[in-house]
Formats: sequence, structure tokens, C-alpha cells
Amino acid sequence: MILTSTPRSAIVSVLALGGLLLSGCMGGPASLGGEPPLTPTSRYSLQVEPGLDRIALAVHETGLSANQQAALKDLVNRFAIEGASVLVVEAPAGDDPVVNQAAWNVKAGLVAAGAPDHMIRVVSYTGPDPRAPILAGFETLRAVVPQCGTQWGSLTRTGDNQSPSNFGCAVNANLAAQIANPRDIVSPRAMTPTDAQRRAVVFDNYAKGEQTSAEREALISDARTSSAVD
Repeated sequence: MILTSTPRSAIVSVLALGGLLLSGCMGGPASLGGEPPLTPTSRYSLQVEPGLDRIALAVHETGLSANQQAALKDLVNRFAIEGASVLVVEAPAGDDPVVNQAAWNVKAGLVAAGAPDHMIRVVSYTGPDPRAPILAGFETLRAVVPQCGTQWGSLTRTGDNQSPSNFGCAVNANLAAQIANPRDIVSPRAMTPTDAQRRAVVFDNYAKGEQTSAEREALISDARTSSAVD
């Protein structure tokens, strides 16, 4: 049996090559580099994108059909839930009296369905045909749900002292998916009016030296519960 010794230089070369391979497998830094965010929590923020809720109504010389009236009612309900500022009725441009009358019939149908008259605007658009459909709708807002986890850096490489690339993404994605009205992301809602009647009662009782708080219903329910136990 012949024993041979491996040169020291060969061992060093193998170790160096192994280190390069390991460093390549580790991937980029946890932050994936690039311009760092102002704060770690600002890497992802809630955002909205515009949309459009619009229906098309065929022009009938006899006025709105039952299906069109039902569609307008559904549109007004969605408009109220969305909280948009204006409902737009678009009629094909031209001097066709039937089309013009149909456009005003659509507005009247929206008002009859509960839409405020001052929030409806009638405009014209250039259509492919003088009897093109009349459009009615409003602008919507939709919360943007970020796609998390599409890219990952090595969570062991934090030498740049920056937050990981997906830090905060899941939290904001869940919020965006759950927010009922995306307009709350843009600006907070106005405060509801105070209950002046209840406030007046409290002040009046205070002036008389009487109890200002309402009776606790829990005491009544506790008494009933205790008396029911034998």
C-alpha cells in the first residue's frame, strides 16, 4: 500500500473554493440592498388604486325597461356603500332626441333609486354609433394588496443593519384585504355628530344634584341570575 500526502496548497485551494460556493448559496443580504427605507416599518405602506364601477344601458324609445331600472337600483346601492362623490351619466354625443331623452331618463331613474340629484352629472362621450349605450357609473378605490415573499434575501446576512426585504409586508397585506372602505386609507372619516339630547339630560341632572349616569343593567341581570339558582 502506497501512502501519498496532499500538498498544503491544494487543501487551501479546496477550502477557498468551498467558501465561495457556500457564500453563493447564502444569497444576497436580508434587505436585498438598494435604497434603505426611512424607517423599517415604512418599507411597506397601505396604498389604493383607482377603479370604475359602470354599467351600460341600451337606448329604448319606450323608456327604461324593468331590467334597466333594477340595474340602476343596484348601482345606487353600490354607490352609497362606496362613498364616491359623483355619479356620472354618459350619453353618446349627437342631436338624437331619443338618446338625449334616454340620458335624462337614466338620471331620473338614479334619483328614483335614491341617489341625490346634486351628485349626478350628465355628460357626453364620442361613441361608435349615435345609438350607442348610455353609461352610468362612478369611480372606485381598491386597496392594493402587496405580494409578499416573491424575493428573499438571506436572513443570516444582516451586516448592512437594515430590515429584511419582507419586513411588514404580511401585516399590511392582511390590513388591505380586510379594510371595508379603502377610502379610509386615503383620509380618516369625519366624526359623527354628538348626542346633544343625552348631554342636556346629564347636565340637567348634574344641576339638580341627581345621578348623572344611567343605571347599570348588569345589576338587574345579575340579580335575575342569582335568584334562578337554587
